[in-house]
Amino acid sequence: MKARKVIVIGGGPAGLMAAGQASDAGADTFLFEKMKRTGLKLCITGKGRCNITNIAEISDFISHFGKTGPFLRQAFARFFNTDLMEFFNKLGLELVTERGGRVFPASGKAPEVHSVLLQWAKRSGVRIIHSSPVDKILIQNECLTGIVSQGKEILCDAVVLATGGASYPATGSTGDGYRLSETAGHKIIPVHQALVPLETSGNETKQMAGLNLRNVKTQMFINGKKKREAFGEVVFTDFGVTGPSILTMSGEVVENLIKGHKITLAIDLKPALDESKLDSRLLRDIVTNGKKPIGDLLRGLIPQEMIPVCLAFIDIPSDRLSNNISAAERKRLRAWLKDLRLEVTGYRPFAEAIITAGGIDIREIDPRTMESKKIKGLFFAGELLDIQGHTGGYNLQAAFSTGWLAGRSAAQASE
Repeated sequence: MKARKVIVIGGGPAGLMAAGQASDAGADTFLFEKMKRTGLKLCITGKGRCNITNIAEISDFISHFGKTGPFLRQAFARFFNTDLMEFFNKLGLELVTERGGRVFPASGKAPEVHSVLLQWAKRSGVRIIHSSPVDKILIQNECLTGIVSQGKEILCDAVVLATGGASYPATGSTGDGYRLSETAGHKIIPVHQALVPLETSGNETKQMAGLNLRNVKTQMFINGKKKREAFGEVVFTDFGVTGPSILTMSGEVVENLIKGHKITLAIDLKPALDESKLDSRLLRDIVTNGKKPIGDLLRGLIPQEMIPVCLAFIDIPSDRLSNNISAAERKRLRAWLKDLRLEVTGYRPFAEAIITAGGIDIREIDPRTMESKKIKGLFFAGELLDIQGHTGGYNLQAAFSTGWLAGRSAAQASE
């Protein structure tokens, strides 16, 4: 029996996994990559450290994808975090698990993950064709028949689209897969940035740029109503805020900003203390530092970079003695520490977004195989799909799992 010919479009984590699995399953597999090298985005993910997965249980894992999470259950049932970790271990890649269940290569180097994955795909028999963008998918009678690349028609039995989203376009993720899918008759859920830094009004964050706060609580308000909160790190920048807590909420923030809604963030700098305990702490510190300037008292409460911003808000000169603070001023200080408000005015471009929200409508894809319900022989994997998870290794696992399933399915003749 003649081997099926499978073409994978895109050499990111989903594409490399799909190609290798298709080849392992007996298919004659070709991977078309429009860039000169594969895995450019993979090499910079996780701040260059590559958070490949998370050790969370499957139900918890799925919850990190919101309403689209259940779609991934079939892929995760076939190839999940323990399978991925075993896969890399067998390839000689040592892994470590860090805070929050996040799994990284022990070397802390994302390029090592790409190198191991690429060499495995090549050993599996995948033929990689670089600098070869795909211009068109060929379809006849609702069946895929091949592709067109650089003006040349190439026939095949199946295609796996794994071109990535629109984030970090310099790495090749420029939304090509959306265009190819749309011409094939698939619906595209409008795309926007997700896991992206946010821009805020005023110059407060600029004054605190570079400051990384740990163990703070951040609440998100939409049109004055509290919608979500996150606990963890917040990083101030010259344009606004970023960090894990901010990134986790950013997709929803962007979605609502696009709709014209007002978004406000409220940061609790002292989440371990309620209002009463914080007030007792302030009174105690005032007694201790009574004859010292207010700045000395604040240094025991907040980082140095925040003091000028705090003093400006509570409207107290820096040379005021601590024991001269009025009850009203102490109340304003307490309010600032528990409810530092930032108005969100925008978000950073796709070049700074970790992932893309939106994409191929998953209702038009069979979750058991990743095959199109519209076009026989067309499969999807990775960020191209309308699935987006929180930061913490969830998105890369989804890319590897959907790539695994799409590759194995594409190598088998469907009924």
